[in-house]
Amino acid sequence: MSTASSKRFAPAFNHTTLVILAAALILSAAMGIRQTFGLFIGPFSFDRGLPVTLIAFAIALHNLVWGFAQPFAGAAADRYGSAPVVAFGATTFAAGLTLSAVAPSGPLLIVGMGLLVGIGVSCTTFGVVLPAVGRVASPEKRSMAMGLVSAGGSAGQVLMVPLVQGIRLNAGIATSLFVLAFLMLMVAPLGMILDRRAHTGAPRQEALATPLREVLAQAARHRGYRLLTIGFFTCGFQLAFIATHLPGYLSLCHMPLGLGATALALIGLFNMIGSWACGWLGGRFRQHYVLGWLYLIRSVTIGAFFVLPKSAMTVVLFAAVMGLTWLGTVPLTSGLVAKVFGTRHLGSLFGVCFLSHQIGSFLGAWLGGVVFDMTGSYSLLWQATVASGLVAALLHFPIDDTALHTPALQSEPAGA
Repeated sequence: MSTASSKRFAPAFNHTTLVILAAALILSAAMGIRQTFGLFIGPFSFDRGLPVTLIAFAIALHNLVWGFAQPFAGAAADRYGSAPVVAFGATTFAAGLTLSAVAPSGPLLIVGMGLLVGIGVSCTTFGVVLPAVGRVASPEKRSMAMGLVSAGGSAGQVLMVPLVQGIRLNAGIATSLFVLAFLMLMVAPLGMILDRRAHTGAPRQEALATPLREVLAQAARHRGYRLLTIGFFTCGFQLAFIATHLPGYLSLCHMPLGLGATALALIGLFNMIGSWACGWLGGRFRQHYVLGWLYLIRSVTIGAFFVLPKSAMTVVLFAAVMGLTWLGTVPLTSGLVAKVFGTRHLGSLFGVCFLSHQIGSFLGAWLGGVVFDMTGSYSLLWQATVASGLVAALLHFPIDDTALHTPALQSEPAGA
């Protein structure tokens, strides 16, 4: 009896673990690479004579393209599986990095780092990999599993930032971007592990029972989903501004050369702890409450960093606390969507919610460049990140997280 039981549960355990590892590696590569873009603003400006506003626009555009492409990437993964979506995304991502490496002008940089990278990121990050994990994990362990993937994905930021900094200083912009493109191509086959259609036990026709437009219409009428979507805007706004402009801001504050790269790496390091912790908290407390406190802590931290005197110690402390709250919003938000609406259309529903996040990312990265070019200072954007975070905290606390018992929406993994 025990032997039969172990044979029955071991494959499910092994498959779930394998999916978590593959998802973490894909997310680590994609997120780690895009977190290095802030290191290229100065070199692109000085070496190629491009204005900061244009470079910031290219980086901001990839966030916006990512947001608009994410619902389509999530829907494609829901319908066809993750393998073709991840393969297409990794190849497109690599093509965008390669074009950016050889781009002699601003328009080509915008196409490469803006359009192609944005499409590639939408197919290789949260909206595709987290729903795959959510489907193989049991409901009570789903938040923890998503937190583990987000934590594993943060390893890319820890590794990529110093790697890119070292290659760029020794071999130049083009070589560092070529290396990143090669690494992105290496993760393309991992999407096959995420393809859940052979493992869930859910009949294929159930996925077609309710048209996606009806599911989206139901979500649009749900007050909690609307609040969650609006609040997610703040996460993108805050993170994109800091990731893109923190190195430049520290240079203005006469901080040591390389401290910006160190800060970004520290954010990634502490995000590994923070993402896991947020996933753990989301499995034990109501996820929208955890989100509310996370936004509140993040905003207080940003405000304190802005007003306090700048030193290596304050930068390190700021990076550590920001890292603890950096991507913890993602497993909590996707887990909350899954709790309310189920996992059948999780890629599509989270993709629409994530669009709001990426509109915020676009504005955070782009407006940072615009405001700096106009005023020579980032002060207005630091104040805006604090105010938006406080608003987001207030929006999350009243969310109703009661599950909707709609058969067409709910589809849990068999035997998970």
